[in-house]
Amino acid sequence: MTTRRCVRIAVAGSGLIGQEHIGRIAGNPETQLCAVVDPAPAARDVADRHGVPLFGSLAELFADQRPDGVILATPNRFHVSGGLECVAAGVPVLVEKPIAETADDADRLVAAAEAAGVPLLVGHHRRHSPLLAEASRIIGDGALGAIVAVVGTALFRKPDDYFDAGPWRAQPGGGPMLINLIHEVDGLRALCGEIVRVQAVASNAARGFAVEDTAAITLAFANGALGTFMLSDAAAATASWEQTSRENPAYAHADGEDCYLIAGTHGSLGIPTMRLRTYAGTASWWEPFESRTAVVERHDPLAAQLAHFAAVVRGEAEPLVTGRDGLQSLRVVEAILEAARTGGAVEVGLSPAPPALPAPAASTQN
Repeated sequence: MTTRRCVRIAVAGSGLIGQEHIGRIAGNPETQLCAVVDPAPAARDVADRHGVPLFGSLAELFADQRPDGVILATPNRFHVSGGLECVAAGVPVLVEKPIAETADDADRLVAAAEAAGVPLLVGHHRRHSPLLAEASRIIGDGALGAIVAVVGTALFRKPDDYFDAGPWRAQPGGGPMLINLIHEVDGLRALCGEIVRVQAVASNAARGFAVEDTAAITLAFANGALGTFMLSDAAAATASWEQTSRENPAYAHADGEDCYLIAGTHGSLGIPTMRLRTYAGTASWWEPFESRTAVVERHDPLAAQLAHFAAVVRGEAEPLVTGRDGLQSLRVVEAILEAARTGGAVEVGLSPAPPALPAPAASTQN
């Protein structure tokens, strides 16, 4: 039996999500935490608890050692600069979402990684969810017919200490559109295809921060489907992926509720309950549905994402969520922010395909 090489990973950022990554690295026998990178004084306790060195910057880390990979779990504004440092050092990097604060900045990082041939992954961990995978399979198999309507919600109440612990979350570059909605956008793109036009209204009335706390959004997909999405981090509700999917035990769970409804010409699917309703014959509101619930074996998407990152580092897999995927999801969120600012419909630009690698020279030998 061949033993896989243990992948040494450094985590930059020791806040909430950084510690989630650190815990999963420690729990995976095929990964090893080799360093924590964070200038904050509180990071010393995190590094000491796991018995690894602490560095104040990526430059200090790379001057001392070369990890097999880096997970960037820093505040959003440091994603591009940190990603570029990793690319320059030739170290594969998993950048937490959003990939950047702006699509232009993300484009620079993506271009640099592609030019250097350094793997760049983006932490849209729901792509590793078995719920999303099964929903994608059901939709792709045509069980719903042609998709015509998408309804989504992310309604939850963040506590005040969430913002006390990370004041940047209440400032431009934070806010639920960039921190939370980008997960929803990426998931809906994976399920229903590209989003090409958006409209939105947003409000900061509940919290009074410099960023929105609530937004109502309409989406137009390339395949002709239309969607609506309600977002709020100030709503005392459970209509969110975190509170319905049961994928993160840290959240209180609302069993039997959905946060997405995907409706086609022949049936509909509630997610994450996975309740599937389809017509046996003629599709008509006079006819009864056949109903069933797709059975999904749950697992932790963050742990699956880590295992995938290790496989990419070892050269066993290609990134499931590439830098261009992260860039495109960010383009959609940027368009939503612009639509909320202007009150008009905004077209979403599509990311070009990555440049083709040069073909190998033809052999002159027989």
